[in-house]
This record gives sequence, structure tokens and C-alpha cells, in this order.
Amino acid sequence: MSEDEQRTYSVVRNGEEQYSVWPADREVPQGWQVAGLSGSKAECLTYIEEHWNDMRPLSLRGQ
Repeated sequence: MSEDEQRTYSVVRNGEEQYSVWPADREVPQGWQVAGLSGSKAECLTYIEEHWNDMRPLSLRGQ
């Protein structure tokens, strides 16, 4: 099993509502917050795929 498969990840989101996967055992970078899901990398990527429907940053969506 690879390190990616053994590690737990969190879904994080920034102020522009852009998502990413971040190792759960590391401090979340400034400007990002945990979006509520932790699990395998595959589970996190599935969550992002289901919830991030508009890839444009939030600041561009209202234009």
C-alpha cells in the first residue's frame, strides 16, 4: 500500500471557495479552512468532485 493510500486527508477550501486535498496531520495553510470531510485521498477527491461545481473563483462568479 502506498503512502497516499495509508494517509488521512482533509478537504480544505479557501476564501474563493476553491477546494483542495491536504494531509490531515499537517496544519492547514493560512487562508484555507477544513471543509468538513476527512478520509482517504480518493474519498476527499470524490467529495470535491460532488461539491465543487463551478471552478471559477467566487470573486468572478458574480460578474
